[in-house]
Amino acid sequence: MTGEALKAAREEAKLTQGEAAAKLGLTQAYFSMMERGLRPVTEALALKAVRVFRMAETALPLKVDQPDKLDGRGFRAELGALGYPGLAKFRRGKPKYNPARLLLLALCQDVLDTGVVEALPWLVVKYVDLDWQWVLLNAKVCDCQNRLGFVVDVAEDVAKGLGDVERKKELREMKAVIERSRLAREDTLCGDSMNEKERKMLRRNRTGKARHWNLLTDVEA
Repeated sequence: MTGEALKAAREEAKLTQGEAAAKLGLTQAYFSMMERGLRPVTEALALKAVRVFRMAETALPLKVDQPDKLDGRGFRAELGALGYPGLAKFRRGKPKYNPARLLLLALCQDVLDTGVVEALPWLVVKYVDLDWQWVLLNAKVCDCQNRLGFVVDVAEDVAKGLGDVERKKELREMKAVIERSRLAREDTLCGDSMNEKERKMLRRNRTGKARHWNLLTDVEA
């Protein structure tokens, strides 16, 4: 979170610097330096600020995590906290992860629960305004841009089914950007543990989208 974003959130909440600082347990002077970019907004402070100022989840900190940062339970809890209906029973308090960060972390998993994988297009549709530049840049580092492209492709169909023309348009434009970095090698959608028999079956029966993105998966909209 930048100092400018913190200032905008404070002003949106109609708080003075002193009032905002008190809510975060800081001095007015230190809060002022954060707003001016003279002091960093730490991850802990950013988490607190999002809750105190009721900011969108996309304001949560962005960072690249190790693949083992979250286990299956952690992914389910985060998606439930973000509002995914299929995992609502796993919700445990407020989300701690920026949707963009959660998406990237999921895409970088070798193996991920089917229920979590199927939630990714929903995540993309709901948070179509996430930081795509950050996601794509780091997806390329992890060589998972095909996974990202496929999820966005499926999400476009979801938006179409919901009749959300504006989101469908934004996702189509993002898909075109990801297309330029599409990889030729075969991959799975976080299902690297499948055996050769399963892989052969998916090669024969996968959707056109999965074939286009060179993925072995049966996920659909």
